[in-house]
Amino acid sequence: MNERTLEYIDEFKYMKKAPKQIYSRGDLSLLKRAKISIVGSRKPTNYTKDMTHKLSNELSKRGICIVSGGAMGVDAIAHNGAGAANSIAVLPCGVDIKYPSINRNLLASIENNGLIISQFEVGFKATPWSFVLRNEIVVALGEILIVTQAEIDSGSMRSVEYALQMGKKIFVLPHRIGESCGTNKMVKDGNATPIYDIEEFVSAYGIEPQNANQPKDDFFYFIQTNPTLDDAVNHYGARIYELELSGEIAVRDGRVKFI
Repeated sequence: MNERTLEYIDEFKYMKKAPKQIYSRGDLSLLKRAKISIVGSRKPTNYTKDMTHKLSNELSKRGICIVSGGAMGVDAIAHNGAGAANSIAVLPCGVDIKYPSINRNLLASIENNGLIISQFEVGFKATPWSFVLRNEIVVALGEILIVTQAEIDSGSMRSVEYALQMGKKIFVLPHRIGESCGTNKMVKDGNATPIYDIEEFVSAYGIEPQNANQPKDDFFYFIQTNPTLDDAVNHYGARIYELELSGEIAVRDGRVKFI
């Protein structure tokens, strides 16, 4: 698959110094979807593995695209939970390199069904500083940042620094004392909000339609952005009122949602 070059992505406005260009392979329409970034430890506990997978899976059912770094641990679990077609993987190397090699099949699936991007040219091999730059793009692309497990001196905490600089909301999983000290400290310092109820949390970012046959088309993804009634009518006209009458969508507090 040949790579394509992008000069600008809207979310780069959050970055102090946006990349001059981005290389990509895959479905560029994912960049227009509602997106949430998930990062965390490369050696997650079983609890973190289960909750990360459930979070990303439930978000993807609601039309949310998951952004992560394609790395071992939490990144790979988030991508697998969302499914390749609902994943954007931001690489610390060229898009032609499947790094880390242990995730080769996962990254190949995302390339074929989702989207992989990088600010590094084809053939570029990952370096310690390229991971840091990769992390900034991961954070910039998401509406919010979820850190499911992190120690105080970990690379995930660098992502937290970017999120704070960009004014992004940060959410974490609650952990026991002595575990995931980085996220526990974020909660203590008031920099992050714990997710105590996954169903309640994901419902704030879209509703899974009761109709299992609801096609995952442009209309589906548009409604999951929580549009106002005026925006919805401007985009889809009388279809909005027809679907409201048929009971497929509802207008609540001036916003259009699936029922």
